[in-house]
Amino acid sequence: MPEDRKPPIVFDTTCTVAAPPEVVYAHLADPRSYIGLSPLIVAVDEVRHGHDAEGCPVAEYLAVERFRLVGPVRWDNRIRVRMVSTPPHGPLVSDVRSPGWVSLRAVVTLTAGSAGTRVHERVTAHAPAPLRRFVAGQARRVAAYRAAELTRRMAA
Repeated sequence: MPEDRKPPIVFDTTCTVAAPPEVVYAHLADPRSYIGLSPLIVAVDEVRHGHDAEGCPVAEYLAVERFRLVGPVRWDNRIRVRMVSTPPHGPLVSDVRSPGWVSLRAVVTLTAGSAGTRVHERVTAHAPAPLRRFVAGQARRVAAYRAAELTRRMAA
């Protein structure tokens, strides 16, 4: 497929959660935490841990996104994720490769504050022209859901 010449899809999401940065960081650095943290992720498999060239922890895994198409019809999209974390508080950088020449990078930074931790996520996605609108809409919906769910989890 020819390289997509359109600019990337880029947006930011920010929330404040009622937990210290080290608790939020530990939760977000665990690939299995993303089950339910994203409304689409229903499974995380093949988790492998290692380190990159700079010594930062790396988790590589397969996540399964479940899309409901019509009624009971669903489609499971298997995506490869490589998450590099920089302890103790981030950033966490996740690179996602999805079928259909779709890629996404999410960079999460944590900042301690008086009300807990400010969580800022910048998403940059690339998709072929026929998928751009769908990818942009799904990515924005997932990011908003993730911010709300993380807020809920950290309040519990």
